[in-house]
Amino acid sequence: MKNSNEDLKLAIIGLGYVGLPLALEFSKKKNVIGFDINKTRIKELKSGIDKNLEFNKDELNKYKRLKFTNSIKNLKSVNCFIITVPTPVDELKKPNLMPLLNATEMIGKALKKEDLIIYESTVYPGCIEEECVPILEKISGLKFNQDFFCGYSPERINPGDKKHTISKIKKITSGSTPQVSKLVDDLYNEIITAGTHKAPSIKVAEAAKVIENTQRDLNIALVNELSIIFSKLKIDTEDVLKAAESKWNFLSFKPGLVGGHCIGVDPYYLTYKAKKIGYHPEIILSGRKINDNMGNHVALNLIREFKKKKIKIKGSKILIMGLTFKENCSDVRNSGVKSVVDRLKKYNCSLDLYDPWANEDEIKKIYGRRPISILNNNKYDGILLAVAHKKFLKIGEAKIINLCKKNHVIYDLKYLFSKKRISLRL
Repeated sequence: MKNSNEDLKLAIIGLGYVGLPLALEFSKKKNVIGFDINKTRIKELKSGIDKNLEFNKDELNKYKRLKFTNSIKNLKSVNCFIITVPTPVDELKKPNLMPLLNATEMIGKALKKEDLIIYESTVYPGCIEEECVPILEKISGLKFNQDFFCGYSPERINPGDKKHTISKIKKITSGSTPQVSKLVDDLYNEIITAGTHKAPSIKVAEAAKVIENTQRDLNIALVNELSIIFSKLKIDTEDVLKAAESKWNFLSFKPGLVGGHCIGVDPYYLTYKAKKIGYHPEIILSGRKINDNMGNHVALNLIREFKKKKIKIKGSKILIMGLTFKENCSDVRNSGVKSVVDRLKKYNCSLDLYDPWANEDEIKKIYGRRPISILNNNKYDGILLAVAHKKFLKIGEAKIINLCKKNHVIYDLKYLFSKKRISLRL
């Protein structure tokens, strides 16, 4: 590898929740091409609009060394490609590598000698060298670790988090040779003030990333199962957790719906690879089963409480507050709230969807209806507080209760308000 860090000319491939902040951060130090195949996304970014609400117009226009484009021709001048495309699962919970492989094919057409490709997308151990490298070699006609090189530095972006921004989160780095590993590490150390951890291989870095969210998924699954048990024992889960948290080494997790593009997805990448090598992962899949079923559990709890309060279920008016996969974030994709809504539809309830953070068009695309924008008093038989948006706290407990009829149910999944005035909590 002849190039040094100073020689690297960057292109960030994919400008979503991961790629855009990365491109902006690198553009403080270098000229950067921000590439996305979505023409509308590029047009919006050029106009200073981030529909994900992570950056405002001033922030997008501040760094003049960043050029947004959807033209592959603009990638010809680049010698370092950083790929940040999604790696979802399909309906059968198997890895869907098509976005990653399509991006790899595109880069293969622009690849030159001495080029460096760094992947940030979450994958299973071995994926980059087993799946992506052969495509790069075939399309470019170049030889891996001789003509071109690869690195892996898994993303650790936390959407909606204004405290733990990209530069403040320690980064794992790795490369396909020791020299490339140092180059990748030097590159990220330019922007990561929290420092880096240089893994000994790409495969180790891949494995480290995929277990981060698998571990978190299992911890949430445990607390979700405990909340189900405590509910049957008529014990308040939050009271139990607060008592247990008084011990210095108790890990603090809260029950809830598990969604998003990481926690609800990454474990399936690891279990897929495990099955490929002949091992059936019992604990990981059990945790996934519990968390995948929480939407059904929440819907049934709400219906049972309606019956207790003698509220007619068919035609009952229910307000769903919060549709995104996490608080203070605009992304409604892969949200655990969707499974609750789908189950409540089967009871012929009349549902209003409300989320001041989310994009109306995205809600329409996923839920088949537009959200409401105005909240009316004395309208609802039930309210589901599904996401802990700060905006809901600003509305306040009293105003939210006033949205309901006299006989009502409020189900607080996120411990937003006092348990004395809330009908149900996880």
